[in-house]
Amino acid sequence: MATLTNKQILDARLDDWRKLAQALHARFLTGDFVTGLRFVTAVSEVAESAGHHPDVTLTYPFVDVKLISHDVSQITQRDIDLARRISEIAREHGIGAEPSAMTELELALDTADLAAVGPFWAALLTGSSDSLMGDDVVDPSGRVPLLWFQHTDAHETPRQRFHIDLWVPHDVADERIAAAVAAGGEVVDDENAPSFVVLADPEGNRACVCTCLNR
Repeated sequence: MATLTNKQILDARLDDWRKLAQALHARFLTGDFVTGLRFVTAVSEVAESAGHHPDVTLTYPFVDVKLISHDVSQITQRDIDLARRISEIAREHGIGAEPSAMTELELALDTADLAAVGPFWAALLTGSSDSLMGDDVVDPSGRVPLLWFQHTDAHETPRQRFHIDLWVPHDVADERIAAAVAAGGEVVDDENAPSFVVLADPEGNRACVCTCLNR
C-alpha cells in the first residue's frame, strides 16, 4: 500500500489525531478506567476486523492510541481509515479527544563513529545490539525513547553531544516554544521552522521542538 505524504495526512483533516515523528497519535479522555476499557474493547474489535492493529495505552483518565503501518514504517490509507473509525467509536461512547496533549520524545547523539558507539547504546538501552537499525536504536517494546545518531565530524573540543527532540502537534509548537522561552530559555536557531526550532536552557543545553511540517 502506498505511503502518504505529510500534506495528504493533514488534508485528511483528522481532528482528533496529530502526526508526530512517524505515526498518528490521539488521546481520548475517557475519565475513568471502566469507560476506557470499554472503549479499548470496541477499538480492538474494529481493528481485528480490519486486520490492522494500533498501539493502545490504557490509563485511568485517558487512552492513547498510535497508528502506523508497521510493514512500511509509515502512514498509509489504512491508518487514516482506522483513525476515522476510532474517532467515530469515541463519539459513540461520548468520549472527547485532546490532540494538543500528544508529544513524542526522541534522543539524538552526535557521533563521528556510529560503528563504534551504536552497538553500545543499543545494548545499554534495550539489552541487545541487534536493536541498532540503520542510524536508530529502536526498542520493539517501546520501553525507551528512540535514539538516533546524528553524523558529525570528529572533534576534540568539549561540546554537547546529546540533545532531545520533542515532537509536538504542529499547531502546538509555537505555544510550547513560547512557554520554554518564558521559563528562561532562548531560541538559538529557527532557520528550519516550522520543521524544528533549536532552544537552549540558561546553561546552554539544547533541545529541538519538532513538527511534521515542511518535511
